[in-house]
This record gives sequence, structure tokens and C-alpha cells, in this order.
Amino acid sequence: MGSDDLFAMPSFVAGCARTLDLFATYDTYNGSPNGEIADRRALRADWQVVGNDLVEAMKTHDAQPSTPPADAPVAQR
Repeated sequence: MGSDDLFAMPSFVAGCARTLDLFATYDTYNGSPNGEIADRRALRADWQVVGNDLVEAMKTHDAQPSTPPADAPVAQR
């Protein structure tokens, strides 16, 4: 489930047909039985995206070489 699941994804041909649809009779949306379910789906999708972003950030952080901070004391020899 992505964050855009509440929106219909039209095809190229449908997009072309919408240019001639002057009275918006061709508009379609993904429906939900009620607003609470739609909100729940949207909230779940939002948190999934946040979770995916966190996983990617952790992977990127783990892949970077570790460098000490600039103000860290230098070890004595």
C-alpha cells in the first residue's frame, strides 16, 4: 500500500480522454465505505512511508564510514 492508494491511477489513454471531458464526468476515485476507514488507510500508508524512509536512512548511515567528531580528543601515543 502506497501513500497514493486513495487516488485512481489512470492510463495514458484515460489521461488523453480527460482533456476532452469538459464536465468532469470521467473523474474516478478509489472509494472507501466511510470516512473513518479512508482515514485509517491513509494514516497506515503515511506511517508505512515514514517507516520505509527510516529504514533507508539507517541503511545509508550504516554504509557510511565512521569518522570521529572534529572536537574529539586525539589519542595519546
